[in-house]
Amino acid sequence: MSHTPVFHTIREQIADRIRADVISGRLAEGTSLREQALAKQYGVSRAPIRDALLQLTQEGLLVAKPNCGVRVGSPSGEAIQPLVVELRRKIEVFALRKVFSKLTESDVKRLEDTVQRLKTACENEDLAEVVQQDMALHRHILEAIGNTDLLAMWLPIVSRMFLHYSRHRNMMESYREHAAIVDAIRRKDRKAAIEALTANIQ
Repeated sequence: MSHTPVFHTIREQIADRIRADVISGRLAEGTSLREQALAKQYGVSRAPIRDALLQLTQEGLLVAKPNCGVRVGSPSGEAIQPLVVELRRKIEVFALRKVFSKLTESDVKRLEDTVQRLKTACENEDLAEVVQQDMALHRHILEAIGNTDLLAMWLPIVSRMFLHYSRHRNMMESYREHAAIVDAIRRKDRKAAIEALTANIQ
């Protein structure tokens, strides 16, 4: 598919790193995040750190309180989880329907490479890497549309869902679900791809 390449800014790269650390549990609920320490850790000025923390606060992963700084938030309540799942399914199925017939061999190769990295992470039981590759695979589909508004809608929803990632008793279940999505896309079976995507989001 011929679409505009996605280039991540420093702020986006830092937000991606912190998001992955929160979702995987590397940064526990209630952990305080300080701009100066993060700027030193990532070797950047405080400006992109501040912007990244603001973005993640808007996504609901972090909580900012006056005179208390920014801390890692808590998972959303079970009461709204069905709504979160429904919203994510609607966005991702919409995206897949829009781009399905336009995906090129290069797009499919990108998805295949990601699912292979996911397999390795699942075999190694590396939760942080599993989360990163899982999210990357779904994000590839969203980014293929080239609509930043849709991506901005999706990010806070998927981020909140990923805080419940422990639903898989065996990490290889996650790999098999994603492999089914990519396999259907490779076979150009739109119906099967949508069904596999829908089954994965729960």
